[in-house]
Order: sequence, then C-alpha cells, then structure tokens
Amino acid sequence: MVREFEGKTEKEAIDAAVAELGLERDEFDVEILDTQKSGFLGMQKKVRIRVHITDDSTYAGQYDPENDFEHAIVDFIENLTGKMGFPANVQIVYREPDKLGVRLDSEHSSILIGRKGKNLDALQLLANVVAGRLDHSEIKVVIDSENYRSRREESLVRLAERVGDQVKRTRSSRLLEPMNPFERRLIHTALANIEGIETKSEGEGLYKQVRVSYTGGSQR
Repeated sequence: MVREFEGKTEKEAIDAAVAELGLERDEFDVEILDTQKSGFLGMQKKVRIRVHITDDSTYAGQYDPENDFEHAIVDFIENLTGKMGFPANVQIVYREPDKLGVRLDSEHSSILIGRKGKNLDALQLLANVVAGRLDHSEIKVVIDSENYRSRREESLVRLAERVGDQVKRTRSSRLLEPMNPFERRLIHTALANIEGIETKSEGEGLYKQVRVSYTGGSQR
C-alpha cells in the first residue's frame, strides 16, 4: 500500500502518517517527494512524503461463498462499497463456527480503512446488522483490508506496554485515545497482570478511552 502525507516538516508529515495509519514508524518506509515554500518571502514550508507499507502477512485462505448467507454478505459489502464510490473485491478468508472473516481488496483500501480503522468498523457494523436480519446473529462478520486489524492489534499491544512502563515510572496516569470495544479489550488484557497499575474505560458511546493509572506497589 502506498499513501502520501504532508506537513510543515518531515517529522510532522511522518507523525501524520503514524496517526492515520495506526502504525509504528518502523513499520513503513518513507520517500521524500518534495519540499515547497510558499507565502510571504517563501517563509512557509511544506514537506510531502510517500509512505510505502509492505504487507508481509498471509491469509488462511481464500474461499468462494458456500451458502446463501455468505453470498448475501459478500453481495451486500460489494454493493455498499460500490455505491460509496470505492468499489472493492470481497473475499472470504476464513470460517469459524461463530465468525466469518472477510477481506476487501481495493485500490481505495486506505479510504475504506479510514483513520484508526473507523470506516472499516462502520462497514463491519453494517455487515453484522445484515447478518442479524438474515437470522445469523450468532455469526460475527469480521472485515479487514491490507491486514490492518493485525497490524493495529500489534501496535496497540506495544502502546499498552510503553504506557504501562511510563505510568509506573512517573506514578501518574494516562488517558489513551478513543478506541472501539475490541481495541480497549486489548489494552486491558495487555496490562492486566502488571503490578502497580490498573486500567478502566471512560466516556460514553462505542468509542471510549482507556485510562491507565498508577496504584502503587513495587517498581520493576
């Protein structure tokens, strides 16, 4: 996947890429495209970068829909992304008794994923509403693209570990960015067995924030 970002400095442009893609800096390569000066006497600078992401992951497989339910889910997602103006090829990549894994292949993957995966979450929510209307509410439809969810999961676990160490060292608390229930659960689980800190969710709605707080105990 290739994306472009801008900032007043190279660091600002890279920080924008990290924030939007939900990746760590060492997970992508950066190409400096150009540096422009504008404004009075050319004092305002703008740096444009191109980010290259290599997807080294492998999927469990690629399957054709095998029943009416799977055909309906695939057709719904393909029709929806097409009407959005960002058509995608929809593939089933794994089946479990209570879960159906779906992958979106599209030249518009970055848009379908969205910032912090929010567009992907919205598509997944709608797909699960359809699953419920088809009397298959017991099956959760999991939608991914460019292996975003695995990369995001690894990134959040590393974030939890860094924040946990910082909170213990400074004996303070940190309020993390808003996350969906699955992402919050990753944070809670990653820090559950670390002595001296606790986590709790704060806020209302689907996207709540996790607070990591120092509670005392020995320093490691």
